Amino acid sequence: MSIEEKFDSAKDKVVGKAKEVEGKITGDKSREAEGKAQGVLGKAKDAFTDVKDAVKDAVEDYKEDSKK
Repeated sequence: MSIEEKFDSAKDKVVGKAKEVEGKITGDKSREAEGKAQGVLGKAKDAFTDVKDAVKDAVEDYKEDSKK
């Protein structure tokens, strides 16, 4: 996972949590839901990056094995 990808997903999680808390404090259910959704987006980005990295590693391993 690159630094940019880590930063992007962490940003979504932090901003999402802030919006969620703001919504809870103010009673704004829409803002709270928006925050939850943004937090989930950050987690999804993490998961996608993990899968992408695993596929990349598997392809590199396959290439190495096929050279033998």
